[in-house]
Amino acid sequence: MSQIFPRNANALSKASLVLVLFGLVGVAWAVAVLMRSDYVTAANEFVDQPIQFSHVHHVAGVGLDCRYCHTTVEESSFANIPPTATCMNCHSQIWLDSPYLEPVRESFRTGEPLEWVRVHNLPDYVYFNHSVHIKKGVGCETCHGRVDQMPSMLQQSSLLMEWCLDCHRNPEEFVRPREAVFEMGYEPPVSQAELGPQLVAEYDVQSLTSCSTCHR
Repeated sequence: MSQIFPRNANALSKASLVLVLFGLVGVAWAVAVLMRSDYVTAANEFVDQPIQFSHVHHVAGVGLDCRYCHTTVEESSFANIPPTATCMNCHSQIWLDSPYLEPVRESFRTGEPLEWVRVHNLPDYVYFNHSVHIKKGVGCETCHGRVDQMPSMLQQSSLLMEWCLDCHRNPEEFVRPREAVFEMGYEPPVSQAELGPQLVAEYDVQSLTSCSTCHR
């Protein structure tokens, strides 16, 4: 009986198996990279707002504290968006006739709130409590980045679970004194390797990594 397959068939079959294996690995790697990319996580993308509120101007320039606008952040799980009345505390006195701020004045006149677009938007199945993190010495800058350098607010971090777990597993690398939680450009007074463990012990910071911590 004549030979059906050529002599190099074995070599070709082995090579094809290797190529398939490398292909599967490549696809898995590409998916992993894509899922962590800004395209999927929406990180580092400016968001169109009804008014392009500048944190550079209000935080770095005017010197407003985060709590002036986000008044509930120390007592609540949610960092509130300020009502129009908060804006008008200043803008009833300055920039009175600016066309740029007409939506603010109209909102104040009519009582219709401005429809701000939420930038840091966690999935519904994720529980996050701002007040707990603040009490444990986690700075605003740690999660939100240098908002004092953002002309328009953006999501600087991926907000992926692995990003959260980096801090939950090693809180001593991220905590700061409570009085510096709202400070932008914070620099530890001594090395973080020395200060971090002290604050973790003082604030009773636990390394919580169980699923029920965030998924309730």
